[in-house]
Amino acid sequence: MRVKSNVARHRRKNRLRKASRGARGGRSKLMRTAHENVMRALRYSYIGRKEKKRNFRQLWIQRINAAARQRGLTYSEFMGGLIKANVEVDRRMLAEIAVTDTVAFDRLVEVARGA
Repeated sequence: MRVKSNVARHRRKNRLRKASRGARGGRSKLMRTAHENVMRALRYSYIGRKEKKRNFRQLWIQRINAAARQRGLTYSEFMGGLIKANVEVDRRMLAEIAVTDTVAFDRLVEVARGA
């Protein structure tokens, strides 16, 4: 008995076409180039998920550093003071406080200076 993989093959091709939608020309129409395009896109999306974490951490540190320098401290002095004072606030929340709530950030700076 000969098995034809019509349904399975069409399903595979449709899945590939759907994944490569938005690409120009043969990258979304031709199976081989569409497959290459999708594989590359998946690889970049995997890498991008890792880079996003790095980029946001850099942004938070820059914001904290700018706010701390306005108050006469460097980033490392500020963070070192918070660690010595046993203040456990992550960089994400510190950056948010630095941007939105300056009074609370001033208090944190005083705590860091005291330590």
